Amino acid sequence: MFTGLIETTGQVQVREARGHDARLLIAAGAIAVHELHLGESVAVNGVCLTVTDLTANGFWVDVSAATLQCTTVGTWKVGDVVNLERAVLPTTRLGGHLVSGHVDAVGTLSASATRGSSQVLTFSVPAAISKYIATKGSICVDGISLTVNRVSENEFDVNIIPHTAAVTSLGVIKVGHHVNIEVDLVARYLERLMTGDAKAVVVGVTKAKLVDYGFAGDDDNDAG
Repeated sequence: MFTGLIETTGQVQVREARGHDARLLIAAGAIAVHELHLGESVAVNGVCLTVTDLTANGFWVDVSAATLQCTTVGTWKVGDVVNLERAVLPTTRLGGHLVSGHVDAVGTLSASATRGSSQVLTFSVPAAISKYIATKGSICVDGISLTVNRVSENEFDVNIIPHTAAVTSLGVIKVGHHVNIEVDLVARYLERLMTGDAKAVVVGVTKAKLVDYGFAGDDDNDAG
């Protein structure tokens, strides 16, 4: 589990094809390699990957064909800058939001505009996940915990302050760039809880459903 607060940026140093899979060497940036352990998880641009070997200044990861197909890892090249975050500890401050590192879809930066000292980035996403994105809700973009400022059909806006631009890959992102998107865990579990069936179709949230599942009070029965 991660928080979406990026520790450092690294870089793809080596990429090796392994049949339908791949093996990558990631430079660890400011992360002390001696603190990493074989088998532990690191979020690389929001993708939860397992450390399989260590070098003097980086770590190796193995990437399955499934991950290559449903994330941006399949397009990474040697020299690409990536965001890095180690898994949280029980004592970690949860300054972002709960992030699993399991990417829901690939989005695209569709627009970028300067607003004061900040940058407003607009991302387009597949229609299948747009229903999980809400204004003022949390979203993870390439491993970065961000607050959604605006939602419009299959697009959403986020505001990037200078600090975020300086310490993550969003400082150099260009329109047309593809990113890994992970929606808020709460939205996904709430949908499953309310439908009670993984194959059921959500027809809408009603007051009755929220009351039934304890997310709202029943005005007719409330005391006082």
